[in-house]
Amino acid sequence: MTEPSTTRTGTGPAPTPATVRRRPVVAALMLGMGLAAIDGTIVSTAVPQIVGDLGGLSVFSWLFSGYLLAVTVTLPVYGKLSDTFGRKPVLVAGVVLFLVGSLLCAAAWDMASLIAFRVVQGLGGGALQGTVQTIAADLYPLKERPKIQARLSSVWAASAVAGPAAGGLLAGYADWRWIFLINLPVGLVALWLICRYLVEPGRAEAEVRAGVRAGVRTRARAGVRAEARKTEPRARVRIDWAGALCVFATGALLLTALVQGGVAWPWLSAPSLGLLGGAAVLGAVTVLVERRAAEPIIPGWVWRRRTIAAVNLALGALGLLMVAPTVFLPTYAQSVLGLGPIAAGFVLSVMTLSWPLSAALSNRVYTRIGFRLTAILGMSGALVVLLAFPLLPFPGEPWQPALLMLLLGAALGLFQLPLMVGVQSTVPYEERGTTTASVLFCRQVGQSVGAAVFGAVANGVLAARLGGDGDLDALARSLDSPESLPPATTDTLRRAVDAAVDYVYLGAAGAAALALLALLTLAPRRFPVLGEGTGRED
Repeated sequence: MTEPSTTRTGTGPAPTPATVRRRPVVAALMLGMGLAAIDGTIVSTAVPQIVGDLGGLSVFSWLFSGYLLAVTVTLPVYGKLSDTFGRKPVLVAGVVLFLVGSLLCAAAWDMASLIAFRVVQGLGGGALQGTVQTIAADLYPLKERPKIQARLSSVWAASAVAGPAAGGLLAGYADWRWIFLINLPVGLVALWLICRYLVEPGRAEAEVRAGVRAGVRTRARAGVRAEARKTEPRARVRIDWAGALCVFATGALLLTALVQGGVAWPWLSAPSLGLLGGAAVLGAVTVLVERRAAEPIIPGWVWRRRTIAAVNLALGALGLLMVAPTVFLPTYAQSVLGLGPIAAGFVLSVMTLSWPLSAALSNRVYTRIGFRLTAILGMSGALVVLLAFPLLPFPGEPWQPALLMLLLGAALGLFQLPLMVGVQSTVPYEERGTTTASVLFCRQVGQSVGAAVFGAVANGVLAARLGGDGDLDALARSLDSPESLPPATTDTLRRAVDAAVDYVYLGAAGAAALALLALLTLAPRRFPVLGEGTGRED
C-alpha cells in the first residue's frame, strides 16, 4: 500500500468521542512530556547552588549523564513492554517512577545520593518519552497526527525557554530542592488524567491478532475483548528478560564510554578502551540472545524492514547534528559574540519556535509529495543552513546566527515529524511501541555520539590554533571576563572558538548528508502505509 493523498487512512480504527475522550488524554500526554522535557534545562541552572550545598564538584556532570543513560537504555525495553501489556500500565509506571525519583532527589543528602536518584528519575523518563509518542499515534488517524505531534513539540520548545528561568528563580529565591518537588503536582495531575480517561484504541484487536498468531483459535471479532476472553484462552505472554538485561548493559557501557571519554579520562586510556570493548562483546551477546528469543526486546524486523531501518538511521543522524546548535551555539554566542547567558539562550530558542510551527504545517506537504520527499526537502534545507554557518563574518551580529537557527528549526520540522508519523503508520498497534522506541533510541545514541565526536573535533581545533591541549569549556570560562585579558589575547581566543565551532557545524553538515543518504538509498519512495483495519505490510 502507498501513502494517502486524498483518502483517509491510518494504522487502526480511528477513535471516536464515544470511545476515547481525547482532550484530557492529550493534556495528560503534554504534562507527561513536559516532565521529561523540562528536566535537563531546569536542573542545569541550579548546579552552582546544588554543588554549594552538597559538594561533589568533580562528579556533578553525572547529574545529567546518569539521567541520560537511564532514559536511553530503557527506551527499547519500554517499547516492547507497551506492545505486550499495553501503553497505559507502562505510562502509569513511568510517571510513578519519575515522581518517586523526583521526591528522592529533593531529599538527597549528598551528591552520590542525588546522582543515584537522578538515575531513578531517568528510568521513569524513558517510559514517558517513548510511550507518550506511541499513544499520540494510537489516538489520532494519520491526517490528524501532525496536530498532536506539533503540540508535543511545542512542549519541548516551551521547556527550552521556561526551564532555565524557572530553575534560576527557584534556586535563587527558594531552594534548589523545589526544582524536583514541583514535579509532584504536575505528575499527579497527569497520572489522574491518564487513569481516568485513557482508553487504548486497538488494544483488543491486537490481542485477538496475537492470539491468532499464537495458534489460538477464536471466533470473536476484533474489538470485542470480552467475547474473546469468554470463548478462547489467552496466549501466554513471554517476556525476554535476558534480552532486556543485555540491551540495558550494552547501552550503559557504550553511553558511559561516549559521555565520559575525553572528559573524565582520555579517549585512548584503559577506562575508555575497556568500556568500548565491553560494549562490543555485550553487543555480540545481545544479538545472539535476541535471535533466539521468542519475543525479543529488539526484534530483527526493526532493521530488516527498509522503512524502519532508514528512519532509524536518519533520526540517529539528526541526533548527531543537533549537538552543534544545542551544545556549541551557546558557547559561540557568549565567547565570540560577547552575549550574556539570557541573550545567548535567545539565539538558540528561536529554533524551538520555528520547529513546531513547521512540523504542524508539514502534513500539507507530505500529503502531496509523500513522507520521504518531505523529509528529504527538510534535511536538504538543514544542510544548506549548516554549511552557511561557517560563512558568517567574525565576530558578526547576533541576528545572523539567530536567523540561521530560525531557518534550521523550520527545516528540521519538515524532516523529523513526517518520518515519525510515516514510520508509525507502517506498523499495526502491536508493533508501534517497539518501532517508536527504536527511532527514539537511535536519536538518543546519535546525540551521545555527536557530543563525543564534536567535542573531540572542537578541542582538536583549539589545540591546533593555540598549541597544547585544547579545552573548549576552559577557554569559554576564561572569556567570561574578557576585561582581565589583553585585547590581543582576547581576540586570538575568540577567533579560536569561532574556528572550533565552524568545524563542528561542518561536521553537523556531514551528519545531515548521512541522513539524506539513508533516505535516498534505503527508504522506499512511498512508505507502505497500512490502511485502516488492515494488518501490517512487510
